[in-house]
Amino acid sequence: MKLHIVPARTGLEWVRLGITVFWRQPMALAALFFMTMAAMSLATLLPLVGPAVALSLLPSATLAMMVAAAEASQGRTPTPTLLLVAFRTGRQRLHAMMTLGALYAVGFLSVMGLSALIDGGQFAAVYLGGAPLTREVAEAGDFQAAMWLSLLLYVPLSLLFWHAPGLVHWHNVPPIKALFFSIVACWRNFAAFVVYGLAWMGVFLGAGLGISLLVTLLAALGLGAAMAGGAMVATAMMLAAMFLTSVVFTFRDCFEPPEALEQSDGQPEPSEPTGD
Repeated sequence: MKLHIVPARTGLEWVRLGITVFWRQPMALAALFFMTMAAMSLATLLPLVGPAVALSLLPSATLAMMVAAAEASQGRTPTPTLLLVAFRTGRQRLHAMMTLGALYAVGFLSVMGLSALIDGGQFAAVYLGGAPLTREVAEAGDFQAAMWLSLLLYVPLSLLFWHAPGLVHWHNVPPIKALFFSIVACWRNFAAFVVYGLAWMGVFLGAGLGISLLVTLLAALGLGAAMAGGAMVATAMMLAAMFLTSVVFTFRDCFEPPEALEQSDGQPEPSEPTGD
């Protein structure tokens, strides 16, 4: 397994590929994204452990979208069965993915716990959907401090798990090593990921401006708030699906391409990453 170093401009290519591949199979990819979100939402309904279970499913949901995007990029139609791809690749990988999920849940809840030390848990309650966000709460200094601390801590957490599901699935790397290799790859390709993040920020801001103009037009035509709200939700879901579609291309360029591994007869052994 080699670690590839890519130029900063590759970040733009990742965004372009994510959008392009999504539109090759928009219904299939959007449906799969909706199914992953629905599964996580249903998991939150479990008594006591619901939120933790939902969080632990995120690496598996990310992997499902990565595999689906890889399928779409090769001209194949992703199917709903990919939702369970993390659980159909043998006992060893299943255990590894479950371990990744547990580690992510612990990491995320730890971030929320640390933020609660600042504002008494207000930000955590709002973020996890347990409390409404009022103007008074949003403007509180403690709430804003907790929000920025959570963001600061979540960035390295997300980088640890960025490539980890793909490394477990395609390279059979143990969970702890996968986390280490993931953050090393993100760090070594820091410039490309900065460009990638800024480009997606531009896409989201541009889409937000466009949907705002559409909402204004619908209101002027008297078509009602329901249609405008539906358009906003649909756009947000579509953009989120595009974003997750692009993740596999960051993995492909940092490590061995998924399509090359899928065409290989043998199972690759985990190895230390080497710079290219």
